[in-house]
Amino acid sequence: MKKNLIFTCAAAGVLVLTGCSKKMGEFKAENFSVNPTPLTVVGEKVPATVTANIPQKFFVKNAELTITPTLVYGDQEATSTPYVVQGEKVRGNYQVVPYETGGTLTIPASYTYSPDMMNSDLWLDFKVQQGKKTYALPRVKVANGVVATSTMADAATVTPAIAPDKFQKVINEKYTADIKFLINQTNVRASELRQQALKDLHKTVKEAQTDDKKQVEGINISSYASPEGGVKLNTRIASGREDNTKKYLNSQLKKNGIKEAGELTADFTAQDWDGFQKLVSESNIQDKDLILSVLSMYKDPETREREIRNLSSVFDQLAKEVLPQLRYSRLTASINTIGKTEEEMKAAYESDPSSLTAEELLYYANTLKSNADRQAAYKKCAELYPNDYRAYNNLGLTEYEAKNYSAAKDDFAKALQLNPQSSEAKMNLGLCSLLDGNYADANQKLGSAAGVKELGDALGVYYLKTGDYNAAVRAFGDSKTNNAALAQILTKDYSSASSTLASVANPDATTYYLMAVLGARTNNEQMTLSNLKQAVRLDSSLAAKAAKDLEFAKYNLSGIN
Repeated sequence: MKKNLIFTCAAAGVLVLTGCSKKMGEFKAENFSVNPTPLTVVGEKVPATVTANIPQKFFVKNAELTITPTLVYGDQEATSTPYVVQGEKVRGNYQVVPYETGGTLTIPASYTYSPDMMNSDLWLDFKVQQGKKTYALPRVKVANGVVATSTMADAATVTPAIAPDKFQKVINEKYTADIKFLINQTNVRASELRQQALKDLHKTVKEAQTDDKKQVEGINISSYASPEGGVKLNTRIASGREDNTKKYLNSQLKKNGIKEAGELTADFTAQDWDGFQKLVSESNIQDKDLILSVLSMYKDPETREREIRNLSSVFDQLAKEVLPQLRYSRLTASINTIGKTEEEMKAAYESDPSSLTAEELLYYANTLKSNADRQAAYKKCAELYPNDYRAYNNLGLTEYEAKNYSAAKDDFAKALQLNPQSSEAKMNLGLCSLLDGNYADANQKLGSAAGVKELGDALGVYYLKTGDYNAAVRAFGDSKTNNAALAQILTKDYSSASSTLASVANPDATTYYLMAVLGARTNNEQMTLSNLKQAVRLDSSLAAKAAKDLEFAKYNLSGIN
């Protein structure tokens, strides 16, 4: 066998060039291109595609080549999944590179991002296996540096969802009493004036006059006639009931010494068909479906009345059980209760917090300017109202803003325990998962927090962290934040990004740094350098970041310190 092999190699001639023992030549940088160049962080990965163009008569027929993309940064290296190809004589399942024609290879690479990778080089390492021989080819550098602008997405700057209080500065309540009338009568009977509901109404109105926290907004009289008897007669009756009720009310207000009862209004309904239909539908009348069908069939009042009277089997029951309830005047007093002012709440909070309701405490806490003061108020609310999930959720918000993330997470978890349906607590725990890099959990929790107004910013950061920049832009909507502007920069919508950054309510070092990135991407040197100076003025650590940031590779940054 050995002699035959030697004979074949010698006789074939061509194998003198491509021979079984010939080593593969060295690769050169021009054999490769990388996309993107420079490398760019997407989500929290550094993906790349290396395209190799193998020259003709280069790839030895009996060689198996393992190519390992290696990112070198500082004294560290990160390797991607090795890519294997083979020559024509190799029995294997890898891509074959013909000797005569060469070929094109597409080599994927991906690395988990580390900040030190901003200053890095992408090399290709080569290991050749030829029969029993293994040897390495010199590594080749194919790209340098990583653009890490996307990593500026910051969940810590998202405002957690607040669980709102239900405090109302003005609470309006309605108090009612009815005066019943006999059939075809309009006079107010003395027996009706002795009923307790009417006495309570007058008492409530009178007490409101002497209470600084109450105000009578107005009193309305609505008078009704039952629908039998014809429109003309019922109009006269309902109008008469209105007039007499109004006279009674005015005399009673005068008797009680009430000079200010707000706006007094009155109206009447000649034939109360709506009330009739409601009472019939709620009744136990045996043929009520037949009556209701008549109402639906005929819209003319006189036709309705005639057809219902023709139902002799039930009309007597209607006249006894339903129609008397439709002969009345209803008095409705609208009274406003004025809640505590912020000054009153402050005095109560400082002297006796327990005198405040949960709604008042939650409202008052949210009016405080200092995060520390809000935190103290929410703690007191949680102490006084330990079963109110909102106190813990909002306490967690203040802990989050103070960067006490562990405490915030505990508070949000307590809020969700007290109210498993709380969308606010779910969203806030999703934010904590974003901070922890647990994106699957963040996705689940944010996805179950529909309806929370703060959700868009949280979802926007989630999409930035997972590399879906178009989805991030949609989630942020019209938000005017650094994170929203970053999403626009990453989708190359530079005009919108400029507008967003200019509208950030409280611009910080990150705002100016992003403005500098925007300047660099639009070739505006003055914009780049002036904003970098301001960013470094607010956060000196950004000088070192900018020095190795490839966004600014073509600028002289010596003067930004």
